[in-house]
This record gives sequence, C-alpha cells and structure tokens, in this order.
Amino acid sequence: MKIVTVIGARPQFIKAAAVSRALSEFTDIEEVIIHTGQHFDSNMSKVFFEELHLPKPNYNLNINSLSHGAMTGRMIESIEDVFIKEKPDYVLVYGDTNSTIAGALAAKKLHIKVAHIEAGLRSFNIKMPEEINRILTDRISDILFCPTDEAVNNLNNEGFKNIDCQIIKNGDVMQDAAIYYKEFARKPNFELPNNFILLTLHRAENTDDLDKLKNIISTLNDIHKKVPIVWLIHPRTKHVIKSESICVNFHVFDPVGYLEMIYLIEHCQLVMTDSGGLQKEAFFFSKNCITLREETEWVELVEGGFNILAGSDNCKINNGLNIMLAKNNDFSVDLYGKGQASKIIAKQLKSQKKTND
Repeated sequence: MKIVTVIGARPQFIKAAAVSRALSEFTDIEEVIIHTGQHFDSNMSKVFFEELHLPKPNYNLNINSLSHGAMTGRMIESIEDVFIKEKPDYVLVYGDTNSTIAGALAAKKLHIKVAHIEAGLRSFNIKMPEEINRILTDRISDILFCPTDEAVNNLNNEGFKNIDCQIIKNGDVMQDAAIYYKEFARKPNFELPNNFILLTLHRAENTDDLDKLKNIISTLNDIHKKVPIVWLIHPRTKHVIKSESICVNFHVFDPVGYLEMIYLIEHCQLVMTDSGGLQKEAFFFSKNCITLREETEWVELVEGGFNILAGSDNCKINNGLNIMLAKNNDFSVDLYGKGQASKIIAKQLKSQKKTND
C-alpha cells in the first residue's frame, strides 16, 4: 500500500511525525511525503523535520506568500502532478490549512481515497479560512479520523451518517507527539524570566483587525508589569507590528522548534494563545490556558475548565488571568486518547483494501 501525506504547516509536521512512526511499523506500507512549502521559515519548517526525525519530504513544492486563492490553486496543480506520478492508494491530510484542502481536492478529482486526520472539528465561525478548509475536507474524505467525541457528534449532526465514509474516533495524534518528545525537550538559547506567561498570536481574525490586535497588545503590556510575558511572534504578526508601529513592552522572540516549545510550555505558568494546537499542548503539559479568540474547536477544554475564551476584550483577558493563575486543575482526565491515536490510524489504514485491487 502506498500513502501520500500532504503537509505544509508547523502543527502538521508534528502530527505527521507521530503517524509516520506508527506507519513505519508496517513494512508493506510505503509513505511518500509532500511538503507544500506553506511554512517556509527555517524555524517553522526545516528545523521541525530535523528535530522530529520526520523523513525528508520526497517533494517540496515551495508554495507560499500568496493569497488564499492563489496558494490553494497552485498547490492543487502541483500536488495533482505528484499524485499522477506516485499513484497512491490513500492520501493523508491533516487539520485545516490550505495544504489540507488542496491535497484533498487534488486526490478526489483523481478518484484517490482521502483520510482526514482531525476531522469533525468546528469553530462555527465561517469567516475563518480554517473553518472553510476543514468543512470541505471532511465532506470529500473517505475516512474521518476524529480526535474527540465532540468531533464525532459534529459530523453526525451534519448528516455524515448518510454519506459513504468511515467515522473513527482515534484520539489526538498531538498527544502522541507530546508524550514521545517530552524527554527530548531543550532550553531555547535566550534568557527566560521566572513564572512567565507563554504567548502566541497569529490568527488572521486578530492580526488583520488592527483594533483587536492593538487592544490585545495594550492589555498584555499592562499584564506584563505584574506577570512577565514571553511572546513567540509569528512572521506575519511581526510584519503587522512593525508596519503599524505598535508598541510591545514585553519579551518578544522569533519562533522556536518543537523541542524548545515543549520546554517553554513545561516551564511557563500559563499559556495565552489564539492557536488551536497550543491550547491542547497546554493541556498535555498540565498548564491552564487563556484563548484569545471568541470560540474554539476544542470545546472539551473549556467545558472542563482547562481553558477560558477571552477574545480581545480587556476585561475578559484580565478576568481570565486572575481565574487561571489561581486555579488548580486535574489534568489526569483522558480527553485525547493517552497517546494511542497514531497506532489506531496506522492499523485502520493497513486494514483498508487497496484502491486498485
């Protein structure tokens, strides 16, 4: 069986590394990796392949820095060429990026089966490009690997029981990665304050809305006077901050590799983010989280009290900070499969009849 994996963004590298390890246990499965180039900065791409021991991509398409339409269109065209050459039995896509929908569309147009990892997630905010990507990818996928019960419920509510597909709850491959790589965590090459808040901020809903962005930064500047903040700044956000001359009075560093990120999560006292992946990683490493968005795909974290939605509102951010700094949560609850998700995916794919039989 031949599987082509399509990835292009940092979280996908981590997920793919976990699943690739599981797939490699089957000698009769050949995996071919396409890197679309969506994340091309060395700290957001190359270093991840190196430190995660993810096999070097068989194809690097180098498609980036374009509008959504141009990026997705060029990806479909280039990915299609690879599929025609490789003739895979399954195409494996992850999450909700442009690389995800491009890989799924290219495969289905060629009548190649698609397996979607992290299927069924919904923010119910159709203005988010990620929401559009995940909905469309789910609809044309043959196997929907769902990380949570809520994801399965979302698909059932949307009528997927009436669609010719398999819905499988397998757990979260990000937890597999967190468990595996924890022992390899390493300290970044910059000084860290004690008891710091770890911050990431990159979603278009925040960075493209200057009022929201300025309000968040202003609020964090005030918080930093009491609790130190360490911000790993996304290149896109960095550009906006510079072009708009927004004053940032807390610690700002460029993105780090995954092993350094694990170290930072382990050593911070709290996470603030608008990233879906980091919300979960905070949970994996027993840290409370404040999400700088109005909604989240990971509703079980909010319902369980591990996460608070604050958006860009000054009062909500500060109230969330006070609550989460004082709250002692029980992180032993099993929400994401306890590290078995990748093995379930690999076994399920292994069991599938080859498309050309």
